Amino acid sequence: MLATLTTAWLTQSHQEQTARIAQENTRRERIFGEFIDQASKLYVDALMNSLDDPNKMIGIYAVIGKLRLFAAPETILEAERMMEAIIAAYYRPSINLHDKPVLAQEEYDLLRPFAEAARRELFLASSAQRHPGRVGRALH
Repeated sequence: MLATLTTAWLTQSHQEQTARIAQENTRRERIFGEFIDQASKLYVDALMNSLDDPNKMIGIYAVIGKLRLFAAPETILEAERMMEAIIAAYYRPSINLHDKPVLAQEEYDLLRPFAEAARRELFLASSAQRHPGRVGRALH
């Protein structure tokens, strides 16, 4: 009887932990996507315009705040670097993308380091979902 209760408790505990990890992964994916959307729009705007309205930045500041709650330090660092690049782009002379169709990869693919960090984090998180307790600590 005690063995049956213990087995049932362990099974339920494992299922709850797996569900919690899956929920955290979904939250991370949503926030990562939100950051990519916000950063992409702002970066293109920064390439072609100056920062005439600082309110444009509110959305991305909010997303970075969410990242600080749920993301791994490496992912947060890459998001902060992207934010610095966006702000720097606003203070550089505007470019006309029609006149300069070929940009160096470093100029247009600033989101790559963030996306790669996010992908590594999601991979670790999905590993934690398959093996709760073993990999989860590696995320933070």
